[in-house]
Amino acid sequence: MRGQVQGVGFRPFVWGLARREGLVGRVLNDSEGVLVYAAGPEAALDRLEAALAAEAPPLARVDAVEAGPWDGEAGLSGFEIAASGPAGAETRVAPDAATCPACLAEIRDERARRYRYPFTNCTHCGPRFTIIEGLPYDRAKTTMAPFPMCADCRAEYADPGDRRFHAQPIACPVCGPRAWFERDGREEAGEAVALAAAALMAGEIVAVKGLGGFHLACDATNADAVARLRARKRRPAKPLALTGSEAMIAAHSEVGAEEWSLLREPAAPIVLLAKAGAVLPEALAPGQARLGWMLPYTPLHHLLIDVVGRPLVMTSGNLSGEPQAIGNDEAREKLAGFADGFVMHDRAIARRLDDSVERVTPAGPMVLRRARGRVPGTLPLPPGFEDAGQVLAMGGQMKAAICLTKNGQALLGHHLGELDEALTWEAYEAALADYAALFDHHPAMVAVDLHEGYRATQAGAAMGLPLVRVQHHHAHLASVMGENGWARDGGKVVGIVLDGLGLGVDGTIWGGEVLLGDYAGFERVGWLKPAPLAGGDAANRESWRNALVRLDKAGLGELAERLMAERPLALVRQAVAAGMNAPLSSSAGRLFDGFAFALGLAPGRMSFEGQAGMALEAAAEGLAVTEGWPFEVAGGVIDPAPMWRAWAEADVAPGVAAAMFHEGLAAAFAGIARAEVAAGRARAVALSGGVMQNAVLQAALLRHLEGVPVLLHHGVPANDGGLALGQALVAAAGAEAP
Repeated sequence: MRGQVQGVGFRPFVWGLARREGLVGRVLNDSEGVLVYAAGPEAALDRLEAALAAEAPPLARVDAVEAGPWDGEAGLSGFEIAASGPAGAETRVAPDAATCPACLAEIRDERARRYRYPFTNCTHCGPRFTIIEGLPYDRAKTTMAPFPMCADCRAEYADPGDRRFHAQPIACPVCGPRAWFERDGREEAGEAVALAAAALMAGEIVAVKGLGGFHLACDATNADAVARLRARKRRPAKPLALTGSEAMIAAHSEVGAEEWSLLREPAAPIVLLAKAGAVLPEALAPGQARLGWMLPYTPLHHLLIDVVGRPLVMTSGNLSGEPQAIGNDEAREKLAGFADGFVMHDRAIARRLDDSVERVTPAGPMVLRRARGRVPGTLPLPPGFEDAGQVLAMGGQMKAAICLTKNGQALLGHHLGELDEALTWEAYEAALADYAALFDHHPAMVAVDLHEGYRATQAGAAMGLPLVRVQHHHAHLASVMGENGWARDGGKVVGIVLDGLGLGVDGTIWGGEVLLGDYAGFERVGWLKPAPLAGGDAANRESWRNALVRLDKAGLGELAERLMAERPLALVRQAVAAGMNAPLSSSAGRLFDGFAFALGLAPGRMSFEGQAGMALEAAAEGLAVTEGWPFEVAGGVIDPAPMWRAWAEADVAPGVAAAMFHEGLAAAFAGIARAEVAAGRARAVALSGGVMQNAVLQAALLRHLEGVPVLLHHGVPANDGGLALGQALVAAAGAEAP
C-alpha cells in the first residue's frame, strides 16, 4: 500500500483484517509504504485486497494497492506484525490530527488513568508532523524520544488489538510530557489548566503552547481583554481566531452542514463562519461579517474550554509579521510583553506550523492558509506528469510555501509568511532543508518566480541547478489546473487570475489578467487597464493612493480632493506625472483597495494585507444586485473609469455600491473568458489568484460563466500559498522561460 499509511494504525488494521479472513503471513512498514504478505484461500485474499482501501483507518490515505503472487512460507501458523524495514522516504508522514472521540472521552473519565492528561493520543489522533525528526516514523525519531514508556503504555503499544498499538506519541501522566503554568519565568504550584483558566476568566492574556507553536489566548467575550491583546500584539484590525465547543460555536455563528463537517475533520482548521446569534465584541474582527472558529484540537485545548466555559481567542503567539514562537525560552523572550502567564510543556516542537484557515462557499470548500492538519499531505500530479522527476519550486515573496515533486506526487509545503521578515526568512531556509531531508528529495531543477527581487527567486538561482523562471500569473493558472487534475495534453484553458502584484513578461506589474494557456505556455488575452502605483510599495499599504490615481484617470480629480483633503495629493500627482516611483500596474487587488477607501470601508493606511478587499467583500455579502457598475472592455483591456464615473453620479449605500462593484468586475472578466471558450480556443475557465478568495466575487463570476466548465481551487490556496505547485508543474512541463 502506497500513500499516507504509516503512523495511522494501518498495520494493526491489516492484522485485524487478516485474522478476520483466517489468513497467515505478516505486515510491516518499509521504505515505500506498508508491505503485506498473506496466504490463504483466494476468495479471502480478494476480500483482504478490497478492504485495504475501502475500510482504511481514518487518518490513512491509500493512493495505490499493488498486488502480486506470493508462494508463502513453510510452517506459517498465524499472522504477525513484523519489525519495520529499512528507513526511507518514499512513504508519507501523516499530518497532525485533532483529538479523537475515544481519547476525548478518556480525559473526561475520572476512572481513566489519563483523566485530564493534556497529551493523550492514539493511532487515530495526536501529533505527527510537528514531532517527527526523521524516517521511518518511529518514536526514537520524534520529539517523544526523551520520554521512555512506562509498563502500562508499553503494554498498550505492543498490543495489536489496542488502539494505541505503535502510536509513537503514546504517553500518560506517569511517563509522558507534563504541562505547567508560569508567571515571570517561575512555575506556579497547581494544575496548569486550572491556573490558566483562572487567569483567562480574570481577563488576563495567556500564552499557550500548542502543537505547532504558541498561541495567545484571552476570553473572547471580554472586550477589554481583546482590546488589550490587540494593543500588546500591535494588531489593530486583523481578525482574531476563536476556539470553543460546538455549542459555543453554534451560539455565535451560522453553521451549515458542510461547515460542521470541515470543523470536525481531523485537520481541525479555522473555518470562517457568518456571525449570528449572541453578539461577541466587534473588536474580534472589525468590519467583518464572519469570524474564524476552530474546535479544540488537543486535549489541552479541550480541557481549557471545559473549565473556562466560554469561547477563547486563540491567535498566533508572535509579534505581527514575525513567525510563531515554538520553544519555551523563545516564548519567554518574545511573548513576555504580551502574556500575563504561560502554559508550558516539555515536549519539543520539531517544526513551526500555523493553524490552517478555510471557508465554505456555495461552490465548495476553499483553503486560505494551508498549514497544521493539512501538511505534509500530497497531491497526485495530473496525467502526463508520471515521469516528471524531482522538481523544487520556491514559491513567491508573500505567503511563502515551497513545493517538491517526487514519484508522481506534489508535496506543497506549509504556510511560512512574508519573506521580507528576517525571522520568516530563517524559517523558510529551515523548511527547505527540513523537507529535503525528511523526504529524501534531490531536485533535478528549480522553479522560481520571474521577479529578481524575491528572496525565494534569489535563493533558487543560487542553488546551481537548472533554473526555470515562471511568470507569476502563469504559475497561478497552472496551480488551479494541477489541483483539478487537468491533463498535460488536455488542451488550453483560459484563466482569470486576479491578485495583488506579480511581475509581467513586459516588465510591468500585473494583477488583473486573463491568460490563455496550458502548463507549457500562455498568452495574455485580457487585463485590467494599468494605473500607476503611486509611491511604489506605499500603494500596497495606503489605499487612498489607489483611489487617487483611479479617480484622476476617470476625470474625477475634484472628487478625489474632496475625499482626500488631508492627503498630500499635489506631491503624489507630481511624482506620478514625472514617473517617479510610480510603476504601472494592472492589479485587481489595488483596484479593490481604492474603491473600498472611496466608499469609506477601509482606512487610508491598512494594517494587514487584504484588509480593504475583505471590507469590500463583507459590505457586499448577502446583497443581491441585478446589475453592476459599467466597465469598458475594448481589445481585451478592461477599463474601470466608467465604473468610477457611474458611482460618483449615483446615490447608493456603500454596501450596494460594493455589491455592484463585484458584479460589474465579474461581468467584464467573465465576458472575455467566455469568448475564448466559445471560439474554441479554450476548453474551460480557471479561476485563481488571491482575490479569488473573495466568495462574493467567485459567486458573481460563476453566474456569468454558467454553462462553461470552470476549474476552482478547493484544497490548494488560490493565493500565493499555492504558487509553488504551479511553478513546479510549469517547470516539469518543460516550459520555455518567458
